[in-house]
Order: sequence, then C-alpha cells, then structure tokens
Amino acid sequence: MPTYRVNDAAVTQAEKLIDAGEYDDTTEWSEAAPSTAEQNDDREREGQEGYGEWHLAVDQDKGEGTKGRYRFPYGDFSKVNRAALIHAKQRASQNDHPEIEQAADELLQRLDAKRS
Repeated sequence: MPTYRVNDAAVTQAEKLIDAGEYDDTTEWSEAAPSTAEQNDDREREGQEGYGEWHLAVDQDKGEGTKGRYRFPYGDFSKVNRAALIHAKQRASQNDHPEIEQAADELLQRLDAKRS
C-alpha cells in the first residue's frame, strides 16, 4: 500500500482559496477535472511544487519529480471544486487513508460554512 501523507501546502492553499470565495460548488468533478494536457501545462507553468499544491496527498513512494507523487486533486488549478473534495474524502476513506480523509472533510466543512 502506498505511503501517503497530507500535503500541508495544498491544504493551506485550499483554505485561502475557499476563504477568498474561489470555489466551484456546482460543477461535477468529472466535468471540472483537468485533462492530462491541462495537468501537464500547469506543471510546466507552475513547476512541480505549484502542481503539487493542487493535491491533498503526497505519495512518498514516488520520486520527487514525478507527476504520480501527488494524489487526491481538489481543484482545476484556479478554484477549489466541492465535488472534488467529496470524491477525495470518499476515496481516502475507501483506501484507508484517514489523515487524507480528515483533511478533505475539514476543507469541505470550511467550504460549506463559507457557502451559507
């Protein structure tokens, strides 16, 4: 089983985006998820670190410069996607990653509080 840890930089970025109202609470993640080309473009533009800040988990078994090092995306490189947070929380729960599940849940609660 992969060794995942919470990506604190991603959580911090997501919190800032949510607080600033930069979230999408209507688009399904299957429609909003960046394509492979969009992922590659962002990674080229923002670098590995910037790309990683859009993922809630780091797979410590993957090399530092690899795209596969980052897991559990939560947005489209511009906004947090509510459905992506739900998806991340469910996947983390199903795959026994309680820390990732908790991070996604806390962000989801923060977003929902901001919405109301």
